[in-house]
This record gives sequence, structure tokens and C-alpha cells, in this order.
Amino acid sequence: MENRSARLTILVDPRKKKLFEEICAAQDLTSSQVIRKLMRQYVIDHAGGRELPDWLSASSTKTTGN
Repeated sequence: MENRSARLTILVDPRKKKLFEEICAAQDLTSSQVIRKLMRQYVIDHAGGRELPDWLSASSTKTTGN
């Protein structure tokens, strides 16, 4: 299980944020859920030779095909 206690603050265009949140809501997802999924996939795709922890590798199998 991932620890969700760290905070990441980003600055985005307000119009882009609004559209993003609308699309997330239409899929019954929060923007945080989508960002975490994107980050997880980015790390997996760009880890290079790094060994990934089991909890990260295991969660990628759950999101495959979504």
C-alpha cells in the first residue's frame, strides 16, 4: 500500500485545471487519483535501471488496461 502523506504543489492554468477536474469527475475519479496514477506510470516507464519496490510494481498490474 502506498503512503499518501506527502504533499505536492503544482501551478497550472486555471482553465486547464477546471477542465481536468470536470473530466476526472465525469469518470468518478478525483484529480488526486488521476495524478497519482499518472505519476506511478511515469515512474515505471522512466525508471531506467532502477529496481522498483514491490508495492509500486504490484500496483501497476491493477491499472493495466485502464
